[in-house]
Amino acid sequence: MGEVIESGTLDGIASTTVKKLHKAGLVTLESIAVTPPREIVALTGMGAETAIKVNRLARFKVDPGFVSASELLEIRKHMMRCSTGSKELNRIMGGGIETGAITELIGEFGSGKTQICYTLSVLAQRPAEEGGFGGRVCVIDTEGTFLPERVVQIAESLGYDSNEILQNILVARAYNSEHQIVLIKNLPQICQEHDVKLVIVDSMIGHFRGEYIGRASLAERQQKLAGCLGNLLRVSEAFNLSVVLTNQVQSKPDVSYGDPNKPTGGHVMAHACTHRVFLRKGRANTRLVRVIDSPYLPEEKIRVAITEAGIVDAEE
Repeated sequence: MGEVIESGTLDGIASTTVKKLHKAGLVTLESIAVTPPREIVALTGMGAETAIKVNRLARFKVDPGFVSASELLEIRKHMMRCSTGSKELNRIMGGGIETGAITELIGEFGSGKTQICYTLSVLAQRPAEEGGFGGRVCVIDTEGTFLPERVVQIAESLGYDSNEILQNILVARAYNSEHQIVLIKNLPQICQEHDVKLVIVDSMIGHFRGEYIGRASLAERQQKLAGCLGNLLRVSEAFNLSVVLTNQVQSKPDVSYGDPNKPTGGHVMAHACTHRVFLRKGRANTRLVRVIDSPYLPEEKIRVAITEAGIVDAEE
């Protein structure tokens, strides 16, 4: 949790300005430092010069500037990892889903994306020594697929108190792309107030894909999508939490060999996400999972199974 700004925390900043920042959900130095001045203006209504000054002062307080790679390695040691429920999936993910990063789950319908999200929403609440984040979970549901009954089933199968698990999951139903954008912009305040350690957006692209049709609207769609992804990455870094997105696929009929499906969202989605994981249906209740892009994780394919207890290792 970052330092909460109060009057006097930032020299030369009036108490009325601090109140505007709090009202907009920018309550920590970290959240102000990573928010562009233009966005601070839009969120608070303050003048551009004041926003630039606030942003600069906050950044000087939390950003040491250039540091050695060894210091950066020490900083990264404070990042947490959450178990996925599968030892094999944890292994190819470098130990689990990490904080300070966006993990993208890509696949067609029924490939297991939402099932991984359900499992994570239960396991992320466990203490760090039990492979969790020890915090609450925030879910932005764009497709109406979040079912609390499934969470109860997973929690009870793992021996946890399902009522307690449900109480610690905050769910918002996004009905269109503009609503989704507003919910994402409000995340800093929600994460600060409720000690959120995992943010799930299921799915990231659905509304944008349905509302912005044709090449004429593509540039606007990608611009808004990039804004959302930028906000999510800043939230993950400012609050040291994990962001998990699901993404759909689009089929290329002209592909004569190989997989005709490719992730939607284009280069904007590809560049914004830290780790990209592709899921495909396998035999019976199994799913094939493959890391397709990551700064340091090797591309590797494994098989997992979907059970009452969520995602587990597939039996050989």
